[in-house]
Amino acid sequence: MDATPVTKPIAPPQLTARRLIGAIGLALALSYLIALAGTYLQGHFLVDGQGRPIANDFVDVYAAGQLALNGKAASAYDWTLHRAAEVRALGHEFPNYYGWPYPPTFLFVAAGVAMLPYLAALLVWLATSLAACAAMLRYILGDKIGILLALGFPAALWNISAGQNGFLTATLIGGTLAFLRQRPVLAGIFLGLLTYKPQFGLLFPLVLIVDRRWRTLTVAALVAMVLAATAWLSFGTTPWVAFFHSLPATGHLVLGQGAGDFNRLQSLFGLLRAQGGSEALAWSVQATGSIAVAAGIIWLWRSRAPFDLKAAALASAVFLVTPYVYMYDLSALAVAVAFLLRFALERGFTASEPLGLAAGGMLILIYPYVKTQTGLAAVLIVLALAVQRALVELRFTPSVHRPA
Repeated sequence: MDATPVTKPIAPPQLTARRLIGAIGLALALSYLIALAGTYLQGHFLVDGQGRPIANDFVDVYAAGQLALNGKAASAYDWTLHRAAEVRALGHEFPNYYGWPYPPTFLFVAAGVAMLPYLAALLVWLATSLAACAAMLRYILGDKIGILLALGFPAALWNISAGQNGFLTATLIGGTLAFLRQRPVLAGIFLGLLTYKPQFGLLFPLVLIVDRRWRTLTVAALVAMVLAATAWLSFGTTPWVAFFHSLPATGHLVLGQGAGDFNRLQSLFGLLRAQGGSEALAWSVQATGSIAVAAGIIWLWRSRAPFDLKAAALASAVFLVTPYVYMYDLSALAVAVAFLLRFALERGFTASEPLGLAAGGMLILIYPYVKTQTGLAAVLIVLALAVQRALVELRFTPSVHRPA
């Protein structure tokens, strides 16, 4: 009588840290999709109840692009002419005004998306910038959980609903740090392109100098100059004059008068102003905090801390040294989280890291329902996690293992 073969039961797959992170990212991304679909059906996302495009932050980019295509690039900095272009872009009147605060170099992107009909341009803009961000985070983390991190990161929801450029900022910050060691020229290109939002590049020259990354610094400066020269050749001198003339007026309106709501500014400056502090006090606290953060980052980058923790700290600290940062900008905080996760997945998580990352994500998610700087708190948590882990590594790693 033949023996009946015995099959061993198949063990269920283990719930590893990577699987758990991926599952959380996927669950969050699906919940965002459901929320956006519901908001769309209610007439509060993309189009209103009459089927007309809804005004959001993207309309200022589209209107500026149309003005540039029509040979009127300088009009993007004229509030009256720019708002009229926004109304034409949507095809109907709306109550607010979305200003164009970017340098003329960003008019190339604006003109590119303005070649499409408005809603198509908005969808293409969000899809391509999100895809670039997801690809960069995948490169940092090494597999598909980078994509799920990009899709499920809480600030992604607010960036999509606003039609903003947080995904582009994340791609450029991520590229600068991801390629800094092995491909310094490519890192310099990413950093040079980040000059479209120069307030988020303030710390990079300091770090590159103390870390002696001369090639990256030189390439970034060259890219910035080439972009500026190309914009000057394409659009003329007038847009540059108008841009620099508009900066004080925009600063006074947003930072002085709080036209955009101080609670929306996710900075030390915004926090002080939202709590009733004077503009002078807010500037003093912001300047003191910025100097302290810059000094701390310089010290960390001069230390023998692991690169991933240095990158995570820098990618979060960039949001603390400027008063002008909004919740959608924190899509780029995913870069800091990605470097922190890459290190923790290789070396193991500390007890505080899962709890801290969960708390930071929750603070970003509840942003519309809490009138305070929850995004600022999330940035401080991520920075604290990176610095805490770096201090632990510095304490227990022998100096003989210091990398070249």
